[in-house]
Amino acid sequence: MSADTYADAQSVVNRLARADYAVTDIAIVGRELVTVERVTGRLTYARVALRGVLNGAWFGLFFSLMLSLFSETSSTTLVLPAVVAIGAGMGMLISLATYSIRRRRHDFSSVQQVLASRYEVLVPAGTVAAAKQALAESPQPTS
Repeated sequence: MSADTYADAQSVVNRLARADYAVTDIAIVGRELVTVERVTGRLTYARVALRGVLNGAWFGLFFSLMLSLFSETSSTTLVLPAVVAIGAGMGMLISLATYSIRRRRHDFSSVQQVLASRYEVLVPAGTVAAAKQALAESPQPTS
């Protein structure tokens, strides 16, 4: 069974599940895969530094919360801002150093995605007739 979109392939599997077909051995296979990279913006030292500060601060916050959970003293509330500040500073330095090394090869931010041109719903060889019957009996979803 072939589908043009992943949502259509999921719909076929949902219909089979509603018809009490054993769905544990079904596979949705994407065919003719392509990688799409969407450019989201230009990188500058300021943007890289800000992203590094935010990532480092989150890491510092996480680390200080873990430290406070396992500490028996109440002085950890004083340590929290220091650990967050140190994390932010280290995140900024690491991000700026990495960007400086890669600058001429990658001056933009992007998001990569793998897409398929079509999808196939595969069922075990001995159950194809049962799957077709279950699909024939299961109503099409209305969109």
